[in-house]
Amino acid sequence: MSSRPQPFAAAPKAMEDFFRFSTRVAESGLEHSLLELVKIRASQINGCANCLNMHTSDARKAGETDQRLHLIAAWQDAPCYTDRERAALAWTDHITQIAKRRAPDEVYAGLDAHFDKEEQVQLTMAIIVINGWNRLAVGFDMFDPKLGW
Repeated sequence: MSSRPQPFAAAPKAMEDFFRFSTRVAESGLEHSLLELVKIRASQINGCANCLNMHTSDARKAGETDQRLHLIAAWQDAPCYTDRERAALAWTDHITQIAKRRAPDEVYAGLDAHFDKEEQVQLTMAIIVINGWNRLAVGFDMFDPKLGW
């Protein structure tokens, strides 16, 4: 058994606040399908199996195709994403890996071409949220017991 704390038990108030914030960000008005793609992409980069399992399942339930889900890891070369989705995925890659990749002007220009200023902030907040969940899940071994892990 892991000696790592379970965040909801160890710091319930902080986790409740983060959960509420996550819910507000998810209700920003951005397309549900776009948000799921972003969550999946960030979770791939961060190696979060729990979040990948959860968000690919949620995306499928919302009507996302297996083809598009399988190709997210290679989104730059896959023709099945819209320009808006590509801009969001590029921004996700850079914000998730900000220490290494920064947020270069050409990536921001793609974002700016497809998202208004409010949407840019909403999308960035969604990326911040999934990165937070990934770090909690990986750092504290927060795996869903229904998966048998």
